[in-house]
Amino acid sequence: MQKYICKTCGYVYDPAVGDPDSGIEPGTPFGALPDDWVCPTCGTPKSDFEPEDAAATNVPLMEPVPA
Repeated sequence: MQKYICKTCGYVYDPAVGDPDSGIEPGTPFGALPDDWVCPTCGTPKSDFEPEDAAATNVPLMEPVPA
């Protein structure tokens, strides 16, 4: 199952684990989360999460420091 990452704080929603503190059972895919579900760490809405593989390609590259 696809993991999703919060773009604000980096929290990873893992469907295999769910979000027990919010009543989300293990095995719940991200798309099946309620529309009002938010990141349990920072409160960011579900709409501001992205698939884990997409997040890995959006990491900013560091610019070299001039000598």
